[in-house]
Amino acid sequence: MAFLDHVLQPPAYGWQDTQGELVRPNVRTILKEFFGRLNVWRDRKNWLAFVSWVKVFCLIPFFLLFVFQFFSWWTLLAAFVYGMIIMGTHGTVWHHRYCTHGAYRFSNGFWRFVTRQLTLNIIPEEIYVISHHVHHAKSDQPGDPYNAEGGFWYCFLADVNHQPIAKDLSEDDYKRVTRLMAHTGVKGNTYRQYQHWGSFARPLATIATWVLNWAFWYAIFYLAGGHALACSLFAAAGVWAVGVRTFNYDGHGHGKDIQREGIDYNRADRSVNQLWPGLVAGEWHNNHHLYPKSARSGFKFYQLDMAWIYIRLLHRVGAVSHYRDDKQNFINKYLTP
Repeated sequence: MAFLDHVLQPPAYGWQDTQGELVRPNVRTILKEFFGRLNVWRDRKNWLAFVSWVKVFCLIPFFLLFVFQFFSWWTLLAAFVYGMIIMGTHGTVWHHRYCTHGAYRFSNGFWRFVTRQLTLNIIPEEIYVISHHVHHAKSDQPGDPYNAEGGFWYCFLADVNHQPIAKDLSEDDYKRVTRLMAHTGVKGNTYRQYQHWGSFARPLATIATWVLNWAFWYAIFYLAGGHALACSLFAAAGVWAVGVRTFNYDGHGHGKDIQREGIDYNRADRSVNQLWPGLVAGEWHNNHHLYPKSARSGFKFYQLDMAWIYIRLLHRVGAVSHYRDDKQNFINKYLTP
C-alpha cells in the first residue's frame, strides 16, 4: 500500500465502500465522528485536533465584544482587511505554498519564523500539510480528506474527521512524515513520542507557540488601537478560522462539475478558479492544481495574487532565496496559439 494511502487516520465510516465508491455519511454520522475524535479524555492522541478547535472557541468572546461593544465602521473595515486579506493571504503564503508545496525557500530561519508568526496562530501545520499532500494525490476521489462530493459537513469538519495523521504508522512511515514537515521549522516528536501522543507536533511546544503568538499580537493591536482594534482583529481571525474550513467545498464546485471554458484549464479534478478567494488570498485554485509547486497561481492579467506579491517582495530584500514561477509555462501551454 502506498504511503499516501494510509498516512491519514481513516474515519470510522471509511473512505470507500466495497465497490470502491466514496462513502457519503449523513450529518449525524459525521458529527458523531467529529465529537468522538475531539474526546481527549478517551484518547490523548486526539489532542491536536482538540487544541485546534479550542482556538476557534477562544475567539468567540472577541467576536461578541466586537459586535456588541466595539462595532464601528472603522473597526469593521479593519476586521475585513485583517480577516479576509491578511489572514487569507498568509494562509496561502505559509501553509499552502511553503509548508505543503515548497514553492519557495527562505534564505534563513529568521525569515521563516517571521512569516510563520505574521498572523494569529490558528491552524496546526501538521494537520494541513500532510493531508494536503493526500488531497493532491487523490483529488475528488475516495481518500481525499476534503472531498466535496461528501457534502458540506464532510469538508467543514475534515480537520478532525479526515486530516489527522494515522496513530499507528510504522517507524519508516513516520520518518516520511518527518521529512514532509522538516522544512517548516515545527519541532517534531521522536517516533517513541509519536507513539505516545499520536502526532508529529509536540504538545507543549504547540501550546506555548499559540499562547505567545496570541499574547504578542494582542499587545501589538492594543498599542495600535486599544481594546477596540485588538478585539476586532481577533474576531476577524475567528471568522476566517471558520470560513477557511468551507473553502475546499466551494473550491471544488460543491462536488459538481461547474468548470468553465477559458477559466478552468485543469480538468483532472473539479477545482475551480473563484474571483473572491483569488483576489483576497491569491487562491486561484484551478491554476494551483495545474501547477501546485508554483509560488504564483495568478496567471492571467486580472488574477491578482497577493501571496505572490509577498513572496516576490521577500525575494527582492533577500529573505527568499529561490522560488518557482510557472506563469510562462501556463501561457505557453494554454494561451499561446
